[in-house]
Amino acid sequence: MKVEIWSDVVCPFCYVGKRKFEQALGEFAHRDDVQIEWKSFELTPDFQPIPGESIHASLAKKKGVPEAEGRRMSDYMTQVAKEVGLDYNFDKTIPANTFLAHQLIHFAAHHGQQGAMKERLFAAYYLEGQNIGEIDTLAKLAAEIGLSADEARHALLASTYADEVRRDEYEAQQIQVRGVPFFVFDDKYAVSGAQPSEVFAEVLGTVWAEAHPKTQPTVLADGPACGPEGCD
Repeated sequence: MKVEIWSDVVCPFCYVGKRKFEQALGEFAHRDDVQIEWKSFELTPDFQPIPGESIHASLAKKKGVPEAEGRRMSDYMTQVAKEVGLDYNFDKTIPANTFLAHQLIHFAAHHGQQGAMKERLFAAYYLEGQNIGEIDTLAKLAAEIGLSADEARHALLASTYADEVRRDEYEAQQIQVRGVPFFVFDDKYAVSGAQPSEVFAEVLGTVWAEAHPKTQPTVLADGPACGPEGCD
């Protein structure tokens, strides 16, 4: 089974949705046969961070509300994250444009480490307050999961994987992805949002059963035979 997941590293529900999906996948009998591919989606492609501006102020500006309301939204999301074991620290979070981070995820994918890179970026942004918009930080994070920092830095400076990010985003437009996280199962079924793990478990089971139906042979001829109660 193939599961494609469109998300952005600075989407708080995307990290929560990742955890909920992982919980369902961990209990899925055929989890070893599920192939996961992370797809790029930029919530604010033209975002230009202001040095020193807090995430609360940045969010408030984006929503057109007072900064106090931005902080309230952050506090709410912190509580949501706690429900899946994530300790968001918005007071440390550094607002960032994610185009480079998405390129790094594709770089990691070409080295068989896409999932690990996605997780490391989420943690760096939401839990550790690292600036994921800086190439030096991204190269360091790549090294922390066993990749070459020099190769990662070169790929980012050369925009080696920029076109792959754009292809993901174009594909998202074609299938009308309006928000993330957005999960697509076997190119046929979609789940939008950070749904409860029970929903993901049900979808995994449904998609698997459809792809691997338990069929019974069709009887083409029926004649005299013997069974537990005797012969015809």
